[in-house]
Amino acid sequence: MKSAHLLAQLEAKLEELAQAVAPHANKRTPKARFDSQLFHSHSTRLGDYLEEVRQSLNQLKQSVSAQRTERVAWMAERVVLQMGALQRELATQTLRKGETREEPESENLYEKLAKHQDYERRLRAMIADRESQLALQETLAQQQTLQREIATQEGRLQRCQQALKRIERAIEKREH
Repeated sequence: MKSAHLLAQLEAKLEELAQAVAPHANKRTPKARFDSQLFHSHSTRLGDYLEEVRQSLNQLKQSVSAQRTERVAWMAERVVLQMGALQRELATQTLRKGETREEPESENLYEKLAKHQDYERRLRAMIADRESQLALQETLAQQQTLQREIATQEGRLQRCQQALKRIERAIEKREH
């Protein structure tokens, strides 16, 4: 019963993710964006990675049906990590568009500042969410998984804050 509910939640999240990926699904990137341990695909299209997440979710469902508890835990973690990686990639799509541009104009710096402030806010919210989930976990493995996610997100938050400082310094330079 609990497994069925959790699987339904994962499926709903995957459908939300699929809708978000849809506009970017066939766009090619200069190189593969994900760790080969997380995704088997080495594609440059987000749609291919979304398809791999779907396959992982199907494998998870099969493992639940077969009552292979160790495999269920591993596959569930994999699906969550894959979905998180795709969500992060989507969040950075607008930044990646500007990777090859020249020095941005001051309006672009303010846009960049606003986007990074939004990323910072969302990262803080994700960390708070994971920390609240951590208190509810019953198994050590689940706690460790969430602790790893929190550590990863805190690293991203730190890099985001560093980027914010660089943008603020660039704005100050332009204004003086």
